[in-house]
Amino acid sequence: MHKTLVLILIGKRRESAVRVQNILTESGCYIKTRLGVHDGVLTECSDTGLIVLEVVGEKSVHEQLVKKLNGIAGVHAKMVELSLND
Repeated sequence: MHKTLVLILIGKRRESAVRVQNILTESGCYIKTRLGVHDGVLTECSDTGLIVLEVVGEKSVHEQLVKKLNGIAGVHAKMVELSLND
């Protein structure tokens, strides 16, 4: 079994969220699972966030996604590949 994840740490979430969302929408066919987490609710909403993606398809597409995300100020993205030895 092999899984590829893209981890995205977002600072200044209110400023960068629209650009991040647009990039994720462009890559939507390659995103199998998406989980978004940020601290706080209602009036205590945090300005930082974490998105975890399970991606599928060609590695070059994943690398391009990470590159685009890292081009946004206050956003850090990293691809992680996990495998189980059978």
